[in-house]
This record gives sequence, C-alpha cells and structure tokens, in this order.
Amino acid sequence: MSTKVKICGVTSVEDALMVAAAGADAIGLNFFPRSPRFVPVEVAAEIAAALPTGICRVGVFVDASRDVVRSIAERVGLDALQFHGAEPPDICASWDRTTIKALRVRDAQALAAAAGYAVDFILADAHVEGRAGGTGQRVPTEWLAGVAADRLILAGGLTPDNVADAIRSVRPAAVDVASGVERAPGRKDAQKVARFIANARTA
Repeated sequence: MSTKVKICGVTSVEDALMVAAAGADAIGLNFFPRSPRFVPVEVAAEIAAALPTGICRVGVFVDASRDVVRSIAERVGLDALQFHGAEPPDICASWDRTTIKALRVRDAQALAAAAGYAVDFILADAHVEGRAGGTGQRVPTEWLAGVAADRLILAGGLTPDNVADAIRSVRPAAVDVASGVERAPGRKDAQKVARFIANARTA
C-alpha cells in the first residue's frame, strides 16, 4: 500500500483547495490557540465543507477536553482526531472517528508509550523543548522501530527534498508535513506542496 500524504496546518479555503488539487490524501486543521497555524472553528468548517469527497479532514488538538474535541469535530465535520499534547490514553480512546496520537520523539525509548494508546495511528514528531509540534526537526529513523509501519505516521522536518528518502527508509502508513511546504507559517506554497506530493508518490 502506498504511503498517504497529510498536509497539516491549513488555514484557508484557498490553500485547502490547492492542497487537494495537488493530490493530498488528508489535511490537518489546527485547533491549538497558541499555534501559528491555529484556525478558528468557523473557518475550519468552511474549509472542511469546501473540500472534495475523499479528502480526510483531520482535527489537531493539544490537551483539549473530550467535550471540546467532540463539539469541534461535530461542528467542522472532522473525519479524524489527532491528539498532539500530553493526553492520557483514555482521552484518545473510544471515539467514532479515526484517531491519531502524536508522540514527540526525544530518544530511542520515546515510542514505547505507543503501546498504551488504543488509537488507529501513532504520529512520530521530533521533540523540541517548549514546542507542541511543527518544529521542522527530523526524527532519526532508528528511533522509529517500536511502532509497526502500518500504524506509523512520520512527521518532523520533512521537505520536498527528503520525503522520498524518508518513505523508503521507513515505509510509514503516511507522512505529515506543515512547515516544509510553507512560504510563511500557515501559508502553503503551491510549488512546494506539488513537489512534496509528487516525490512522496515516487518513493
């Protein structure tokens, strides 16, 4: 099965339609208020409604309550929930949508926690002190061995120039990119997006 591509931190309908036209499988809508890629719920709902059928709409949450996550998921029409904070396993379990738990990988043992989460996918992102994600840092391949490839979403430091090598080395279920295809935080660059997706497809 080919590796899917998720473009995260989309903040406008224009960028969402561009990303979809370029062939992305999923987009990420970030609901963490302190993120430079934060999108208000009303705008997220417009983005989700504008997307063509078949694009997975992923909501990114950082330490939000179940009630907040449920409310936003229903208002926006999310297909998947990505938990990107220090959420315990019970917050991430028992949802009626696809679930993703992001773990910030600081060493070879960091992904051992993945076994405790009853989620569909584990997203491996680089650990940078004080940052919840979107850091642009790479995760060493050898630190990813603790998660089955078909459950792994690889993030952190991916660009159009390195995504093919990253996929060939790990064969993850999906790759996730935000800063690597931007011209400014939250503003996607059409050429970078197109190159990223094209290079991911050839890996």
